[in-house]
Amino acid sequence: MTEVFVPVAEPRVIEGAYSEDQHRRLLDVVRREGPWSLILAQHFKSPEEVVATTSGNLPEGFKPTWDMFLSPVFRGYLAKGMTSLYPEIDDCFLNPSLLNQVRDYWGAKYARAENMLFNIQGPCSGGGAPHVDATNFRGVTLQTTPIWLMNMMVKSNLFEHWRTKKAQVIAWYYKGTTGGGFTYWPQGLAAAPKQIHAPMWGRAVVVENEKMYHGAESCGPAALRKPAGLDIGSVMEADPDSADGWRIRTGEQVIQRIPESEFRFLIHWGADIFMDLDELRVSLDHSDDLTHERIFDILIADLRRRGVPFVMPTDPMTDTAFIQALTQTYDPGLPAIFPAEPEEREAA
Repeated sequence: MTEVFVPVAEPRVIEGAYSEDQHRRLLDVVRREGPWSLILAQHFKSPEEVVATTSGNLPEGFKPTWDMFLSPVFRGYLAKGMTSLYPEIDDCFLNPSLLNQVRDYWGAKYARAENMLFNIQGPCSGGGAPHVDATNFRGVTLQTTPIWLMNMMVKSNLFEHWRTKKAQVIAWYYKGTTGGGFTYWPQGLAAAPKQIHAPMWGRAVVVENEKMYHGAESCGPAALRKPAGLDIGSVMEADPDSADGWRIRTGEQVIQRIPESEFRFLIHWGADIFMDLDELRVSLDHSDDLTHERIFDILIADLRRRGVPFVMPTDPMTDTAFIQALTQTYDPGLPAIFPAEPEEREAA
């Protein structure tokens, strides 16, 4: 599995990915359009789906719970399906500079801006299981298919023929004094990780995150990293009582207020990559697309070939026992080496 999770190239660090004006407009959208729900709430229907997406599986018969994975990281989308959702940030999404960066990273002829999302958080633990991002396959996208299944398709290494080449530019804005960096395993899970450390005001990386395990470094005061009252329905929004602060609510109860000094803003811009005109043509004419039925036929045939015991699911998209069987078969396990947790220190 080491070869499966090695990106096309080492991540490239760039500075000033967005202008000050672009950053301001992006943040204005986030403040205006909230509240924003947890990443977990948006992408997963069960804790088993979370396990399938991260690294490391659970003992047979163990029933995971949401509390095992709750983390105060919230998400929203700025562009989907090659379409900017807010006209005032069109130039941030349809960004010639970023397109040039990802074409050069791959050595490819063509790139197409595909999506743009953000994560927002205050103090948060980041030392849990790392993950890979959901990729697209011809005929299979985030709009039609759960993240856990797309990640399992990558982990199984059975669908490389259909996998869409991808690249991201991930930028951070964080002023905190503890942690907040980016941890990644560019040579696979058996090798030592690398880190990009904060402060990272406008710093970004060009990456292929679908083929590289990675995660956020813990940030902020340890005592504030999991606010009491956090649950799967919690949301984060601009604090109406602060010009630049934020707050987390569970229902009508405010469970944490976050000053700008502890606010971490991640902007994730993604593009489809085509090495040449032939690759672009096959994508556009849908002459070689996958279907969900074919995906499960391929996975089930491979489980049988391996002699893996499982019960044929009636709904394989949501059957938790079947998801666990796939995870136990294809998950590569945890990294061999984790970096040390960041030390808390006083602001200068």
